[in-house]
Amino acid sequence: MNRFIVLYALSYFTLSNAVANSNRLQEPIRIGTRYINEKRYNIAERGAIGDNKTLNTKAIQAVIDECAQNGGGILVIPKGIFVSGSLFLKPGVNIELQEGAVLKGSTNIDDYPKLSTRIEGHFEPWRAALINGDRVDHLRITGFGTLDGSGELFWKEFYNRRNADNKTTNLNVERPRLTFIQNSKDVRISGITYLNSGFWNLHLYRCQNVTVEYCRFQAPSGPKPYHHAPSSDGIDVDSSLDIVISNCFFSVGDDCIALKGSKGPFAMQDQDSPPVERVQISDCIFEAGGGIVTFGSEATIVRNVDVKRCITLGPTVLRLKLRPDTPQQYENVSMSDITMKNGAVIFKVSPWTQYFDLKGQEAPKALVRNIKISNVRGTGGSFGQITGHDQTVIRDILVENVDVQLKSTDFQVGNVQELRFRKVKVNGKTMPVPTSGKTVENSKE
Repeated sequence: MNRFIVLYALSYFTLSNAVANSNRLQEPIRIGTRYINEKRYNIAERGAIGDNKTLNTKAIQAVIDECAQNGGGILVIPKGIFVSGSLFLKPGVNIELQEGAVLKGSTNIDDYPKLSTRIEGHFEPWRAALINGDRVDHLRITGFGTLDGSGELFWKEFYNRRNADNKTTNLNVERPRLTFIQNSKDVRISGITYLNSGFWNLHLYRCQNVTVEYCRFQAPSGPKPYHHAPSSDGIDVDSSLDIVISNCFFSVGDDCIALKGSKGPFAMQDQDSPPVERVQISDCIFEAGGGIVTFGSEATIVRNVDVKRCITLGPTVLRLKLRPDTPQQYENVSMSDITMKNGAVIFKVSPWTQYFDLKGQEAPKALVRNIKISNVRGTGGSFGQITGHDQTVIRDILVENVDVQLKSTDFQVGNVQELRFRKVKVNGKTMPVPTSGKTVENSKE
């Protein structure tokens, strides 16, 4: 009962903030010293039918094209359920999903054209997302409506294929993402509910200065195979920088927020995959998923990540996936003011050996350094683990001002240099820090 009270209160707080900010979200969008064309294009007035059965792809795309040709404006999706396949945004075209509006993905995979796209750290022919944007600087997707991926059919197909062949990988079964934005600057996504995506919900690739706020990311996280949404990541920040995620809610079947890049022994030479840098996450609620923030499973350099004032009702606080086939560098991570409500574990830093391939090369090195987790309160499972593969160096880990009730005091620690505890209490008692298999007295600093 307490869990539902917490969820209700936090959801009400998030919604109240969204409503309070709604006027700001509808303000004219400024680009430099001018405002973009504010002409509004209501899709229902231009041929789209919101009856939950008519396929509106051509009608909606025609409105997007008209809007762009006339200098830009706002694509308005009114109340109703508008079924569509892949849509391709153009510069100057923004989206407003009004309250009660649902843009619902078609369940026919052929309504999502196959094209060369960024997926899992590389490019290959794969299905486009429901909403796609390339070089759409200053894009705004706002409102209180829903993007519904109609994911159940795609999830069942994936699990049916995997049950028939346990070597089936994610990319063997085509499933559309809900939103894919690439090569874009100054993007704001606000107030939107992302629901039941067939694959990743929001994928940002090579973007800069992106704000995601007051959004909800939801997909089943129950028992496999048919009550669980595989690969339903909330937000995938891929080779992007200056990303702000705030006041969002996550309850998904995979990573809540994943920081991604490239993979494989030659990843450091991959010019298509610059580092993920300067990511700020604050005031979010994490009900279900792999972790508050996950580095990997394909990532090379991730640095300068700041997480503040978040609540986890189950997901791991910090998840670092260390691939034995990829040179990786994870550094400068700060997580503070974290509340655990029956959360899982604080750390899950471990090797990620699923589908790795050294391609005949020697195992590359990995470095994890300068991690600080502070001001953690609440209840959880355990401290978790900090371990790496044979080529991993892990150092400079500080855990400070922690007072938690845990089901287990176990903490699996591998070869970690300079793991420090300051004012750490578990179940009311000061917890010593394990170092290289030895127990050291907890610092009283």
